[in-house]
Formats: sequence, C-alpha cells, structure tokens
Amino acid sequence: MTSPTLAERPIPGSSTQPLPKAPRRPETPLRRFGIPLALLLVTLCSTTAVGMRYMHNFRLHAAPYSGEADILPYDWVFAHLRDWPSGLPFSLTLVGILLAHEFGHYFACRLYQVRATLPWLLPAPSLSGTFGAVIRLRSGIRTRAALLVIGAAGPIFGFLVAIATISIGIAHSTYAPAGVMHVQPTLLIFALQSLLHPQTPLALIVPHPILTASWIGILITALNLIPAGQLDGGHIVYAISPNAHRICSRVVVAALFLLGIFCWGGWLLWGIVLLLPAMHHPRIPDSLPLTRAQFALVPICAVIFILCLTYQPFHGYSIVDGLNKLFAHYHYRIHL
Repeated sequence: MTSPTLAERPIPGSSTQPLPKAPRRPETPLRRFGIPLALLLVTLCSTTAVGMRYMHNFRLHAAPYSGEADILPYDWVFAHLRDWPSGLPFSLTLVGILLAHEFGHYFACRLYQVRATLPWLLPAPSLSGTFGAVIRLRSGIRTRAALLVIGAAGPIFGFLVAIATISIGIAHSTYAPAGVMHVQPTLLIFALQSLLHPQTPLALIVPHPILTASWIGILITALNLIPAGQLDGGHIVYAISPNAHRICSRVVVAALFLLGIFCWGGWLLWGIVLLLPAMHHPRIPDSLPLTRAQFALVPICAVIFILCLTYQPFHGYSIVDGLNKLFAHYHYRIHL
C-alpha cells in the first residue's frame, strides 16, 4: 500500500497561492537503497523464524498455528537454528507476494512520473513475521487516472504471484481424515483446490507453509482493497468519484465495526485506523474522464477483492466470542 501523502493546495478562504517548495535535497544511495535492503533482510529473518515453526507443525500434520507455543516462538527458533532453511518456503512466498504488490505501485508511479521510494518491508513480532510493506510517495499524484492505475497495480501484481504460490502450496500440502484447516479459506483457494484436486475436500487439507504464506498474502491484498480512506481500494473509488469515496468510507467503517463485533476482532482495528486523520484522502482536482482501459481496472480489482476476502479469517476471535469466553471463565470460577 502507498503511504498517505497530502496534496498541495491553497489554504481555504485565502486567495494566496501555496508557498514554493524548498529545494529538494538529492537522495543519497544509502537512503534510497540502504533502508529498503536493511528492512528486507530483517523481514526475511522474522518471517523465516515464523516459517520454521509452521514447517515444524506441518511435518507433525498439525495446523500452522496450533497453540500458544506458536506465538512468538523465538526461544524455540534459537534452539533449532540448524533447521533455519526449513522456514524459507514460508518466508520467500510471503515476501514475494508483498514485493510484487509494492513493485506494482512503484512501476505505476514511474509510469506517471510520481516520485516514490523502493518498497519498504515492515518486520514485526507477529504470527506472520511482518506488518506488510509500503512505498512512500515523494511527490503528489496529480490526476485521478494516475491515482487509479497506481492504486490498482499493486493488488493486481500481488494477485498474479499469489495464484502461482497457492497452486504450488496446494500441490505440496498433505491430507488427513480430520483435517486441520483452522482458518477460513478464500474463494481463490477454493477455486484452485477444486481445479487441481477436485477429488479431495478442502476441509481435509494439512496446509503446507507455502499455502499458509499465500493465504496471508491474499488476505493482505484484500485488506488493501477495502474501498475506504487511503487504502488501495479507497484510491480506486476516489478516482471514480470523490463523493462516492466519502459515502463509501463511512459505510465501510460502520460495516467493519459490525464485523469486528460478530466475526473477527481485527476488523474493529481496521475501522479505527480508517478514522484516523492521516487516512483522509487528499483532494485531487483533476476531473478528466477515465479511458476504457483505465476504467477496466475497476472490475478487475473488484473481482480480486471478492476472491481474496474472507469475512472471518480466524474462527472464535470476534468481540462476541471474547465476551462469551470471559463470561464462561467467571461462571466456572464462581462454581469452584
């Protein structure tokens, strides 16, 4: 996803023009290449560490996330450093999808002469080892056509890579009578599983770490395509109509709060993020009509959003589920 960048415009109610920009300092090679490379290396380490644990669980025919021992398993990782290469299938898959997504944005920026950094991967102590990736814009986007293409290019590039990695992940997965698929598969995974292994129900799959990483990658793709704020989906809707963007953002935030209560608590966090001032979309005055080729990106991204989205990524983690567990806990304590 692209990071928020405010467009220059006169102060409301003033007839003065914006002050000229200060001369731009040249970007040093260390800053241009050093920061992205350092973040790439750290993210490869953090995602490989997580991938080691997922590969360990896969070899035991267990779910990728099988218990509390899989939360920040760094003590276990340091005790099994000889197995470091086993985490690479997960790591390279997830990093590959994220880089494809961000380079889609980057090349679209180059096409429309918008200055942008190389992709910055974000390492994190999480179940995936990363918080995703961003590029930072160094200059404003001046036309809605550019906004649409830049916003759509990332999800499309990442989606194409994910099709290949999901297919590889399905081919290397195993199957068990009881199955261990504890996450909600997306329509894309259902479709590819039905195409590649129509005789085996997806519920019986023991997902290979490549498939697990692909599932995380397409979930991130779907999150970025949420049609609100300065997410990729928000850019696409704004390029079509600023008024539609304003209405859609409000409806989406309300829907995310409801989904957070009843389906998955993470939606609540995304709803809060979209309310932050930094997520308000800057004004782009250009109103020239989009070409047919540009507008064709809209239904393509809509299909990608539907294929990659799941309203309940994890079972049992809604606000209602949390309250039920809390009440059950106290009920148990009371009757001890």
